[in-house]
Amino acid sequence: MKQAKDKGRTGGRTESRGQAAARTSTKTATTLGRPKVRPSALVAADTAGDAETRIYQSVLGGVMGQRLLPGTKLPEAALCELFGVGRSVVQKALQRLAHDHVVELRPNRGAVVAMPTREEVVKLFEARRALEGAILPLVAQSATKADFAMLRRQLREEHHAMHSAPQTEWARLASTFHLKLGELSGNPLLARYLMEVISRCALVVAIFQPPGNAACEHDEHARVVDFLERGKVKEAVAEMDAHLRDLESHIQLVEEPAGRSLADMLGLG
Repeated sequence: MKQAKDKGRTGGRTESRGQAAARTSTKTATTLGRPKVRPSALVAADTAGDAETRIYQSVLGGVMGQRLLPGTKLPEAALCELFGVGRSVVQKALQRLAHDHVVELRPNRGAVVAMPTREEVVKLFEARRALEGAILPLVAQSATKADFAMLRRQLREEHHAMHSAPQTEWARLASTFHLKLGELSGNPLLARYLMEVISRCALVVAIFQPPGNAACEHDEHARVVDFLERGKVKEAVAEMDAHLRDLESHIQLVEEPAGRSLADMLGLG
């Protein structure tokens, strides 16, 4: 009879004191159905995420700053040593970079800085011209006076940067202008596609456009805004098309040998 009393909640099995203690411990370690995570585990996860982001930003910055040239190898072992992390963290960072078309992951050969072909660049700018050509009529249709005032403030920032800031800042502001047009179209899908295409274009331009050239010409942007505000949609589309073709024509797909160490190219030397 005593044994029967001991069964009860265990579904007919005899539960030892050790089993009961383990069940109680498991229940105590769970709050609202979620296992408790030790603070040390959270710190480790945050540290790994920070390291992954640091690697991502270092490689991206090296590419955008033309320190890491197309074709440069990015050995996992070297990155592990430079950043003091394990191979899994490096692999996650490289996968993010590959997703953003900054590097290429080659089977059995590792990661290298991406080297787009001429055909890929042509297709990329072809897609961008089509997107922006579809966006501008929507902007002309829905933009308000306040929107045009915002665009002109953006143009003033561009003009100032062209005379006082590095070329990387020109590129950032030029891309922002085009993204603002995407937002003003009122079509979130077009705006999202444009963001992806512009990010890839900005990368190609940063790598392959000779130093000293503005990523986008300020006067061409100003003319696009003028045409849109006056309701001259066809003229605005034609100006944008010519502007993007001119931007593409300045890209020089020349792969140069890298003579510096990986640490120097990443800005860690």
